[in-house]
Amino acid sequence: MLAKVCSAAVNGIEAYPVEVEVNTGYGDTIIVIVGLPDAAVKESRDRVMTALINSGFSFTFGRTTINLAPADVKKEGPSFDLPIAVGMVAASEQMESDQLSNFVMVGELALDGAVRPVKGVLAIALAARKQGLAGVLVPPENAPEAAVVNGLQVIPVQNLREAVSFLEGETKIAPVKVDVAKMFDEHHDDELDFAEVKGQESVKRALEIAAAGGHNALLIGPPGTGKSMLAKRLPTILPPLTLEEALETTKIHSIVGLLAPGQALVTRRPFRTPHHTASDAGLLGGNINPTPGEISLAHHGVLFLDELPEFKRSVLETMRQPLEEGRVTISRAAGTMTFPSEFMLVAAMNPTPDGKMPGESRSSPREIQTYLGRISGPLLDRIDLHIEVPAVKFREITSERTGETSAEIRARVMAARRRQHERFKSKPKITCNARMGSRELKQYCALDEATLELLKFAMADLSLSARAYDRVLKVARTIADLAESEIIAADHISEAIQYRSLDRQLWT
Repeated sequence: MLAKVCSAAVNGIEAYPVEVEVNTGYGDTIIVIVGLPDAAVKESRDRVMTALINSGFSFTFGRTTINLAPADVKKEGPSFDLPIAVGMVAASEQMESDQLSNFVMVGELALDGAVRPVKGVLAIALAARKQGLAGVLVPPENAPEAAVVNGLQVIPVQNLREAVSFLEGETKIAPVKVDVAKMFDEHHDDELDFAEVKGQESVKRALEIAAAGGHNALLIGPPGTGKSMLAKRLPTILPPLTLEEALETTKIHSIVGLLAPGQALVTRRPFRTPHHTASDAGLLGGNINPTPGEISLAHHGVLFLDELPEFKRSVLETMRQPLEEGRVTISRAAGTMTFPSEFMLVAAMNPTPDGKMPGESRSSPREIQTYLGRISGPLLDRIDLHIEVPAVKFREITSERTGETSAEIRARVMAARRRQHERFKSKPKITCNARMGSRELKQYCALDEATLELLKFAMADLSLSARAYDRVLKVARTIADLAESEIIAADHISEAIQYRSLDRQLWT
């Protein structure tokens, strides 16, 4: 007998439907799985056979052919265990149900028939809704994640016997529901705050500008000045994730398997801090079958690279395209994948190998130049703000006075973002000033003669590139937005220029 069961698989960060066809017939006892299965899918034969027997079902003796359609796309992972097992029960006439075509099923089976969690359930639930199906049968641990998708019944099944009983109509299982609005309203007591940082008011101002416009930033200063401390608090002044951003971020984290058990949604902006020994595959994504890397896991959040010159130069150079385009394309023999990577890059570094400023360093000029030369000019041009982080003075360390809280700074950042949202409402792909193209620069960053002359002089004096010129305009536009100004004034340009001067002092 032939049985057909609906399932799905993930390709990149999107899911596509997979039809599991199970046919039992006469002949030697053998189970054949076709449709480009990988090793984990092929091993499902033994898991499914044992789970069937331990769940009280009889195993049909004869030739059983299992086809995973479409047959020209490679299938990976253990998520097909549950639909294969249900298909074998249906094909051997041990169940009667007209619901097999209404539900997508995914889940790994334990040998006792229990259903274990799998990766990528949110993407699969979105694909099921797009197909117009009634719902999904998923492991209980994955149910909250799938329940984020509206208009879909999410049925948590503990084991194979319960799944079959539900499909036959013998057992009623209440669909899982979650309150998405409540998730966003949850307060996190462990959240860091800018009020905890002593001094460094100029650096806080620069990071406020970076957050308001979505700009990349480089913090340069001696060890112990608070570079990492400041960077870790940057997400606390960024605008909250929208539901659309949260869904896209959660999909990526789900596919990589980073969601905690029972976690439904990523509601806080990601903050990723890869070690400087990370490879290009670890940072950008890759492997034999391309999976998202750190820059995609930081999508809609912050990617913090501490000790920037310690990263391999080849690894840093591969980030140039994602920084410009907001996505990364990985090509391998198995196929080509494109992952979103619209993140804020925040990097930190010492000015010299021994951590001191050039005039105080014991390193030779050649050693300093070699150290700084690990970061290329084109990569520096893609970082909008170059910020000096000076040593904190003793009176600031011992002062009882606290600075502004993250909530106060975030209020100004969100006001500036609202101005940008209104400005770019007809251009949905541009989410902030940092994402403006040349056409938008010409339209929204017009300068009067005096301001243009100031910028012209600064470009000549600092030997800025054409890309750096664009960065200055974008930063100046953000400074004007924070000042609630429609025009870019000379003082806005002057402040933006100062964030390009430090790198020229060091690198030349």
